[in-house]
Amino acid sequence: MQREGVPFEELLEESRRDLTGYCYRMLGAASEAEDAVQETMIKAWSSRDSFAGRSALRTWLFRIAHNVCVDMLRSPQRRARPMDLGPSTRTADAVLGAPLTESAFVQPIRNERVIDTSGDPAVVAEARDTIRLAFVAALQHLPPLQRSALILCEVLRWSAAEVATLLEVTTASINSALQRARKTMAGFEPTTSMPLEDPAHKDLLARYLRAFEAYDMEVLVSLLRDDVVLSMPPFDLWLTGPADVRAWFVGEGSVCEGGRLLPLDVNGAGGFANYHLVEPGLWKPWAIQVIETDGGLIVGHHNFLYPEMFEAFGLPPVIDERGTPGRGE
Repeated sequence: MQREGVPFEELLEESRRDLTGYCYRMLGAASEAEDAVQETMIKAWSSRDSFAGRSALRTWLFRIAHNVCVDMLRSPQRRARPMDLGPSTRTADAVLGAPLTESAFVQPIRNERVIDTSGDPAVVAEARDTIRLAFVAALQHLPPLQRSALILCEVLRWSAAEVATLLEVTTASINSALQRARKTMAGFEPTTSMPLEDPAHKDLLARYLRAFEAYDMEVLVSLLRDDVVLSMPPFDLWLTGPADVRAWFVGEGSVCEGGRLLPLDVNGAGGFANYHLVEPGLWKPWAIQVIETDGGLIVGHHNFLYPEMFEAFGLPPVIDERGTPGRGE
């Protein structure tokens, strides 16, 4: 029910993060999630008089958001990761080819936009797992009803009865959808990862940052696990293994030399905003890196080559140190 004395627009704003988290898991892209939430807010505001607090505001808002997402999911294309689209390639045979459209890939999102990162560490860790790239990509294999039921029941901890009310179906149909969704998701191996608060994880990312900015390939490769994966959306090319990752970075990927990194918490993992050196002392947006770690080593190095995303991440448009003593000279 609507809280007495709280302005309706304030109640809507309080729901933004939870709605964004739901829409992101449903749609697989931060930009689409933001569009869906904005449309949800507009629809809710325009219907506020008819709502009049006759049901739980949360249920009402999520019903609107669900319907918006279903409308947006009518495209037959399913967002995925490069690793889901075909086999890996050896660097010696690697050809980037033409970039695929943005809608081909699951896209990154900053943690705090979709989960509460200030609560109990165990709860936060569990929430992070539900926005990892592999999990979000796996969700895209589910039809909308199963996807929604799994997100609401397994991730957001709604009861089957609550979800049935929201989706205006029977509780039995939600339980059936959940059973089918769990069966499908069981076919996708869950990713393991080091806790972000683990000092060893922080040390690993710090060593990676120093190695990348120094472009010290010997040190960087020493931080990679034998089965490490390197991906680069919007290209479907992906590589695996330290030798091929190194060969890429000293070959076609050498455009990254001289880059600067700003730390990010993204998709439940560590990450960085990678700025490309364009002239001494000046760096411009290049890629959002999602760095997945396990067992003290890097297992995933995912580079989203979408400079236009930097603004949505709240990142500076450039790093400009021209004229700064000791920098760019």
